[in-house]
Amino acid sequence: MKRITGLFATVGMLCLFLASPLMADEDGFEIKKLALQVSDNNPGTMNKVLNVAANFARGMSEAGHEYEIEIVAYNAGLHMLREDTSPVKERVANFPTSIPNVTFSACGNTIAGMTRNEGEVPPIMEFANHVPAGVMRLMDLDDQGYFVMRP
Repeated sequence: MKRITGLFATVGMLCLFLASPLMADEDGFEIKKLALQVSDNNPGTMNKVLNVAANFARGMSEAGHEYEIEIVAYNAGLHMLREDTSPVKERVANFPTSIPNVTFSACGNTIAGMTRNEGEVPPIMEFANHVPAGVMRLMDLDDQGYFVMRP
């Protein structure tokens, strides 16, 4: 009996999920949402993240789908968004104008830690959103239907 009850509960939850409203573009397609994590100060990793974002955006555009991308930088990955230490500064600076629907978020906890260690607030690129905590932001994005990945 427990097995049947569990089956009905699973089927019921699946039906609720499938019947729930999704964010859709004007053609009725679901808006594809991707969150990318950057947590280490490695130019190769940073370039991978930017490549994934660019390729995803291009693929969605070519398919005629709406998309949203958020790149969340925290821990040593915050260097990606620093004006003074970013190894990919020029590429990141061009992203907001060359690829629509991409946002960057900088971790407030990491900014506070760097401020304590360096004695001044690190210069963060002006287009980056400041969020209280990078990991919390990723969790919020997951709750909002974003596919969260770390390339």
